[in-house]
Amino acid sequence: MTTTDIELAFAHPEDRAEASAGAAPRDRISLRDHVVEADIGAFQKERGHKQRLRFNVVVEVRPVTGPLEDDVDRILSYDRITESIAHELAAERLNLLETLAERVAERILGEPAAMRAFVRIEKLDVGPYALGVEIVRSRAERPVQKTGSDGEEAVHPLVAYLDNATIADPGLGSVLDALQARGLPMILTVGLPDFPRAETGHKPTQRRIDLLAIEQNAWTLAARDPRCVVVATRTEIDWAMKRGQTVVWAPSKLVLDAVDGPQGTAPVTLALWLAETMAATALVVHGGVAVPAGSRVSVEKV
Repeated sequence: MTTTDIELAFAHPEDRAEASAGAAPRDRISLRDHVVEADIGAFQKERGHKQRLRFNVVVEVRPVTGPLEDDVDRILSYDRITESIAHELAAERLNLLETLAERVAERILGEPAAMRAFVRIEKLDVGPYALGVEIVRSRAERPVQKTGSDGEEAVHPLVAYLDNATIADPGLGSVLDALQARGLPMILTVGLPDFPRAETGHKPTQRRIDLLAIEQNAWTLAARDPRCVVVATRTEIDWAMKRGQTVVWAPSKLVLDAVDGPQGTAPVTLALWLAETMAATALVVHGGVAVPAGSRVSVEKV
């Protein structure tokens, strides 16, 4: 281990986040030296006595699309970090810092903008030193899990994005066969068609035109394989999946009605948003399209 490695091991999580950033590093927010008292620890002498814990947290966030307009509702507030810590400390007494760190990271990653979290927690009262743990968690490592309203485990489908070359390819049937062979309910998504569409120069109307164009492409896919059924609403999607149908998503209804909609207008961004909304097992992307960084589901490029 080099001196640099040792220095980085004990550096602030913000330095570690910067050192491990990819080619397109994300924005970050941080909480430094946040000290609270809590009853925590596995040893008998720690029970019933509060001790000081120091938190250092860095959260990599999805960049805001469009102007910020100095609007706090468009960013991940620092308060969400301190609230996550307070909530998990109040929920129950824990023995391990590792458990607390996991739960704090999981709660932070429940925020729509949060992509990766570095959580360091240290005990300050065990001696003339600090003892602690540090974890790094990302959305891709922790797929969204949901429970159905009837108490049963909800369906976790496979979402696939098909580019136009895949749709037009004579081997489309084999592609669908391979996806079906995974044994999961399947939702297919598509992009914009190759033919020209109207350009309005007005974002709200252009969005609707683009969504309708994607739906035209969905019907084109349905015409290429009789297994495909075009659906628009969440109820239709659930009904079709439970009956083993191959769903092709027509996005206008869900996207336009969503309170917390997709962060962008690119078709693959819509597919990623649908995968997260449906608690999908994975998003499989066919074609050379760029997938936005960070996801609550795993992404496979074919």
